[in-house]
Order: sequence, then structure tokens, then C-alpha cells
Amino acid sequence: MARAMFEYTKTVLQKVSFDVTLFCKEVKKAFERLLPHEIEELKLWIITLTQQNPQLNKCLIHLNP
Repeated sequence: MARAMFEYTKTVLQKVSFDVTLFCKEVKKAFERLLPHEIEELKLWIITLTQQNPQLNKCLIHLNP
């Protein structure tokens, strides 16, 4: 079940990646809902996504709470 939430979170983040503000908000929500090991995996995925979409770099600040 938890893995499904992780995959769902990635899908949501991918879909809102056009809007930096919305993306940042969804990143914060993801960190509240996911398990610690999933958060680490999500951080790596977000870093990869921000390399493809440089406008999302503003959200990297949320990766180090």
C-alpha cells in the first residue's frame, strides 16, 4: 500500500511540474505522508526532475528540512 502512495506522489508531482508554486506545495505534502525511506528515494527523483525542468530549482530548498 505504501508503495502505491509513493508512485501516486510521483505521478502528482509530474503533473504539477508546470507550476513551481504548486509543485513546492505538493513536495511539502509528500514529505508529510511518505515513509522515511520513500522520502529519500523521492528526493533523488526530484533532483533528476529538476535537472530536466530548471524552473523547479526553487523547490530544492524543501529537500533539506
